[in-house]
Amino acid sequence: MMKNILIPTDFSENSWNAVKYALLLFKEFRCSFYLLHVTNPHVYATSDVPLVTFPQDLDEVLRTEARKELQKVLARIEEEYPNPGHHFTLLSEYDFLIDTVRKQVEEKKVDLIVMGTKGASGLKEVILGSNTGAVITKVKCPVLAVPEKVTFHPPREIAFPTDYTITYSAKVLDTLISLAGIFQSAVSVLHVVKKEEETLTGVQQENKEFLREYLQDTPHSFHRLTNKNLGEAIQCFTESRDIDWIAMMAKKLHLTQQILFRPRVAKISYHTKIPFLVLHE
Repeated sequence: MMKNILIPTDFSENSWNAVKYALLLFKEFRCSFYLLHVTNPHVYATSDVPLVTFPQDLDEVLRTEARKELQKVLARIEEEYPNPGHHFTLLSEYDFLIDTVRKQVEEKKVDLIVMGTKGASGLKEVILGSNTGAVITKVKCPVLAVPEKVTFHPPREIAFPTDYTITYSAKVLDTLISLAGIFQSAVSVLHVVKKEEETLTGVQQENKEFLREYLQDTPHSFHRLTNKNLGEAIQCFTESRDIDWIAMMAKKLHLTQQILFRPRVAKISYHTKIPFLVLHE
């Protein structure tokens, strides 16, 4: 069960939507939520001056302001989504985001990170160089990335795109199966090929069979689509089946990047409408 949930926030409506989504997602469960705001050190350098940060007093001013904003978020939660089963800890750090998130994941034994994504102009421009994109690719903890305009409903069906080329670890799949079990979700495994005549290699077939065996106690199905454009295939699949979440393995970084960060075509909009569950070792 997901017991420790980390929610980084920058106090925007986008990050509030992620907070709200997490609260509704786990409303039936006892959870500890860690609301984290990170203020990056102001680092500057000139040609003849080494890299330095601003003095300690600025650090304290910024942390004080951040704590006030975190208190406002907590007050809003308690007013709009009161829940005796939810416990909140407010964390204000003056450090670099990835270092801080890694530290909190380890110290708090975090099971899941929930973060907002801005979907309006496509993930490549907004996410890849941003906080959520950095956390997805650099922090070894499952991440649920929640698009800005998503309204909550429990995930009934989770798409799991894969090319079957890597061996799945039990730990990665346990996160997927655990969440699917909590919400009684079906897992739909999707394999996209560029040509109809493509067949699986021996290794791919073995990995598929392992996946089939691992999912035996979870409602699941296997699907194959032919399309030269991975994004278009996923768009078609998510629309035709009314998919609620897309899950993927971070280990398969090039696949993750194609799915998350490169869908520029106007008709490819799943990344603005559907939460992504990124699975880590």
